[in-house]
Amino acid sequence: MENRGRLYQDIQEILVRKEEISNAVKMLGEMITRDYEGKSPIMVCILKGASVFYVDLIREIDLPVNMEFMMVSSYGHGTQSTGNVMIRKDLDIDVHGRDVIIVEDIVDTGITLSFLSKIFAQRGAASVKIATLLDKPARRKVELKADYFCFTIPDAFVVGYGLDYDEKYRNLPDIGILKPEIYEK
Repeated sequence: MENRGRLYQDIQEILVRKEEISNAVKMLGEMITRDYEGKSPIMVCILKGASVFYVDLIREIDLPVNMEFMMVSSYGHGTQSTGNVMIRKDLDIDVHGRDVIIVEDIVDTGITLSFLSKIFAQRGAASVKIATLLDKPARRKVELKADYFCFTIPDAFVVGYGLDYDEKYRNLPDIGILKPEIYEK
């Protein structure tokens, strides 16, 4: 890895550069704008990982949107999903009769997003769609397909642009594969 600063020292390979991310997020915002013309969707950011993607995405959507935030967990402090989803911070508004777009950083097992989609449907949302920066289909454990995504990636542990390992690397502007020796300690 070329010497690009401290954050890059633990990166094995860059998968997606920040310029590619910016272009993909712009295109995704334009697609959502077209698909929701005349509507005012609730954009639900799944904290903390999706926050960087979320902020950039909503600025590319030319519609009135409601900004909402949820914190859910199925990982704890490890690199593998526990399979048990826990809501740590819920929405502040009612979704009944509203279009909801869940904004997530990565879809891997699909367990968390499947759980949230069912919760919003039970709460009476008019529709529930998923927008994600990264899709990792090789890790899927449940039947789930993102409605909007920027990149499909291989089964590797990635960080950057909001994604973390142990709360580190979120501020890396690119998306890279973390060296295994960092998380296999």
